[in-house]
Amino acid sequence: MDPRTTPTLTGWGRLPAPGVERLSEDLERITRGAVLTRGLGRSYGDSSLPAKGDDLVVGSRMADRILGFDPATGVLRAEAGFSLFELNRLFMPHGWFSPVTPGTKFVTLGGMVASDVHGKNHHVEGCFGAHVRSLRMRLADDSIVECGPEQETELFHATLGGMGLTGHILEVEFVLARIPTRWIHMESERVGSIDEFLAALGRAAPAFPMTMGWIDCLHRGRAMGRGILMAGRWAEASEAGERGPRDPRPLVMPVDLPNLAINDLTVAAFNTLFYWKHLRRRATTLIAPDPFFYPLDAILQWNRVYGPRGFTQYQCVIPRAAGAPAVREFMDLLTKLGGASPLCVIKDCGPEGKGLLSFPLEGTSIAVDMAVSAEIQRIVDRLNEFVIAAGGRIYLTKDRFTRPEHFRAMEPRLERFLAAREKYDPHRRLRSGQSVRLLGDVV
Repeated sequence: MDPRTTPTLTGWGRLPAPGVERLSEDLERITRGAVLTRGLGRSYGDSSLPAKGDDLVVGSRMADRILGFDPATGVLRAEAGFSLFELNRLFMPHGWFSPVTPGTKFVTLGGMVASDVHGKNHHVEGCFGAHVRSLRMRLADDSIVECGPEQETELFHATLGGMGLTGHILEVEFVLARIPTRWIHMESERVGSIDEFLAALGRAAPAFPMTMGWIDCLHRGRAMGRGILMAGRWAEASEAGERGPRDPRPLVMPVDLPNLAINDLTVAAFNTLFYWKHLRRRATTLIAPDPFFYPLDAILQWNRVYGPRGFTQYQCVIPRAAGAPAVREFMDLLTKLGGASPLCVIKDCGPEGKGLLSFPLEGTSIAVDMAVSAEIQRIVDRLNEFVIAAGGRIYLTKDRFTRPEHFRAMEPRLERFLAAREKYDPHRRLRSGQSVRLLGDVV
């Protein structure tokens, strides 16, 4: 099929960028000479956007074939544009699931590698890259290579979480996880403060492979950090019965809401209703995978809620070594700074993986959506200054406003990543809006 073009490019945060995207089923052919490959455009900021209008950008989503599957081992090999949505649709009915899933199923395998995505089970299974056996890539010099944990390991580890700056990912081989049923056994708990939340997460982590929580990021005082903790595991057949969950029918956000629709009053009202909707302090239920893993996917184009101005997500991890007081201080700073949002998520992270720029390290991850405003740069700066002092870091896939000096201060592995990039792309042919902003790439 001949390459096709689309007229506009945006990130999920609705940041526009000049340029066009070439699409083709032949990903190997159209990546020749390209500076950037992107999947379904679910990174929030500028990591999958070109730095200038004439940069050759390739979209992978038409290259979505399954190339091989071994039902004895669960090893799957597919093109980089194969989506998690299709993986779930095809494999979950047969007892297989991705070993790690982010909070949306509308991502590609290539994007999952480039972001080295993590999920609710990071404290048990690590990032997606821990389950990848091999990658087929086109490098900046247009050569094709195969890399993995035991082959071209420097390139492999730089690619995990490397935001597409080490090469174009063409194929991904990884190991699926066996699941006993298509149901999740979930235990949820209404939690009254951030201190209670951290204690509850600490109790849940050894007992459940999947944990996360929603936090009211507006409430202050003794109830600061109140929210709902959700912990789950795959239900056994004896618990779930024979009938599987129905496939969800998503709604569609048809229009942009006014910019002022998300404000302190509307968010406070939503947060109060959501918190007290959990009437019993503790509850146990069977829940389908989609509302457990991907609650926001129930509304397609939900990013339109923030209006034409767009939004960003600030996601950081506070190291376990900094202790509960650091998490409490971060939440206090966040509530003082404003940037109202109905979405604030807290998760446990396990040990740091091998990806040179992979996000998680052992500690507590906090993610909050914030509408873009005149104050957003000041808010991100203040939060970054706190995270740097605590020894933490941010998630590049969500970032749009971090300053280069802040990124360098929070990322001790950066020199190793830059050395690998120098080896495989000495002329910096591969770049994005984010790499220009944070790494000083020249356009």
